[in-house]
Amino acid sequence: MRSYREFASVYDRLMEDMPYPEWLSFARGCWEKYGMPGTVVDLGCGTGNIAIPLAKSGFRIFGIDLSADMLSVARAKWESVPQRGIGRASSGEEGGIRWLQQDMRDWEIPDPVDCVLSFCDSLNYLTEPEDVISSFKHTYAGLRPGGLFIFDVHAPSQLARYGEEQPFVLDDKDIAYLWTCEYDPDRREVEHELTFFVREEGGSGAGLYRRFEEGHVQRAYEPDWLAGQLADTGFELLHRCADFSWNAPTAASERLFFVARRPA
Repeated sequence: MRSYREFASVYDRLMEDMPYPEWLSFARGCWEKYGMPGTVVDLGCGTGNIAIPLAKSGFRIFGIDLSADMLSVARAKWESVPQRGIGRASSGEEGGIRWLQQDMRDWEIPDPVDCVLSFCDSLNYLTEPEDVISSFKHTYAGLRPGGLFIFDVHAPSQLARYGEEQPFVLDDKDIAYLWTCEYDPDRREVEHELTFFVREEGGSGAGLYRRFEEGHVQRAYEPDWLAGQLADTGFELLHRCADFSWNAPTAASERLFFVARRPA
């Protein structure tokens, strides 16, 4: 599993069309059904696009990510939020964020929380089954009894589509990229290779383009296998659904959602 490096500096620019409001809405729908949390871990928090809105709403958040560069961007964004932490969660506590650089395979915090979220297909970056199992075990340990674990993953067919539909190209005035994907059907694994050209805005290099490359690997797992590992860990599986709805997954589903609970 490779962490984001220079990509962190342009991540928000490239991900501005990602459905963050839908992820937040899905989480809130779960909480309305099963109880509003006060403390939440955002596992694989990236640049804070889930953690920051939740903290602004009054939740106490632990933003956990492997990449120091992504966390640096997240911290800067949070520090720039005016009157941050003015909201209140169901517990009456004011919101806030603690940023932690940790591996999602063996993360831990001092006290258990009410909910763990892992969105934006973060778990697909765990490329060995034992990594997923380890992440589930540490998540179980990090939840209080009755706490929720809510996550999404790419469906296996979605990673295959990346291989079929690549390459992907962006050519804007300030940034361009070439994105290729190599899909391994035996492992249900895709290797993303991205070459970026980013326009420099200041200094002696203003107007020139900086080139850098990033590589990322994602692996898909059969939904039944994920459900089985949740059960083996001790979780109660509450829902399996797809594409931000409560509908059961179909062959055409792109993003699979799991809602599990540590029994009280």
